[in-house]
Amino acid sequence: MDLTPDFIKNTDNDRIVHTILLILVIFGLRLVITSLLRRNISDIKRHYHAKRLASYCIYLFAISGLGLIWFTKEGVDLSGLAQFASILGAGLAIAMHDTISNITGWAFIMLRKPFKVGERIEINGLTGDVIDIRILEFSLIEVGGHRLAGGEQSTGRILHVPNGMALRQHVANFDTGFSQIWDEIPILVTFESDWEKAKELLLDIVNRHVEKFSRTAESDIRKAAERYLIFAGKLTPIIYTTIEDSGVKLTLRYMVIPRQRRGIQQAIYEDILREFKKYPTLDFAYPTLRYYDARYESKPLSPGTPSNHKG
Repeated sequence: MDLTPDFIKNTDNDRIVHTILLILVIFGLRLVITSLLRRNISDIKRHYHAKRLASYCIYLFAISGLGLIWFTKEGVDLSGLAQFASILGAGLAIAMHDTISNITGWAFIMLRKPFKVGERIEINGLTGDVIDIRILEFSLIEVGGHRLAGGEQSTGRILHVPNGMALRQHVANFDTGFSQIWDEIPILVTFESDWEKAKELLLDIVNRHVEKFSRTAESDIRKAAERYLIFAGKLTPIIYTTIEDSGVKLTLRYMVIPRQRRGIQQAIYEDILREFKKYPTLDFAYPTLRYYDARYESKPLSPGTPSNHKG
């Protein structure tokens, strides 16, 4: 029994020749367009988007051309074609599950736009700036990898992530909606230090460095509220005071643009070191071991309070 679909039997040498010619035209067209874009567009971002758009148009042209060559009505048994297509489709759905998932993910990224090229995202524990989005995967230049670099600096590694990951994992976008993030710096001073003076100095230092971000944060959050349910709380820097085992912890909390986080941290730390050096009443604390003698270091008991010390 011959199981070969009827429409395959109807293919002839003309279709093969036309297909080869179409492939040659597509390759030639791509080379010409790439050359023209390289010569006429110097801006890297514009060149990338123009190249992506040209690629999508070429793919569409190729698919349409192949359809016209192989699936025109003349000489094709439509019932056989439908039967073959259903069997082929079922097999491909099983064998190419990941590929179909990635193409669906690409459509989701293009239409829903959870992120765009140039934005910083975090997905499945990976953080980086999006540098390319293709039909099967998108690429990140890694930021803050613990094995290569700390903070928010680029590691130089390029990560290739399947598009289907955008459907299965949560995506954190550092740029869309609200362009700033909260950052914190803990400073520990000794119990003997003038912690109130330290808090005053720290607030002055942090305001000097992030005041420009606080001014734009309110307008940014108003824009974000048009799309998301976001309420504007306290957006200016604040310092929280807590007591730790080794001293008084003063935590600086402020808003900053993600890509400037490490530079701002460095500037704040350096100013803190300079300012604390001017005041002998301010000392940084660190874990220490202290022996306590209750006979000499206890506070005096108030009259009438029984003493547990046995003479």
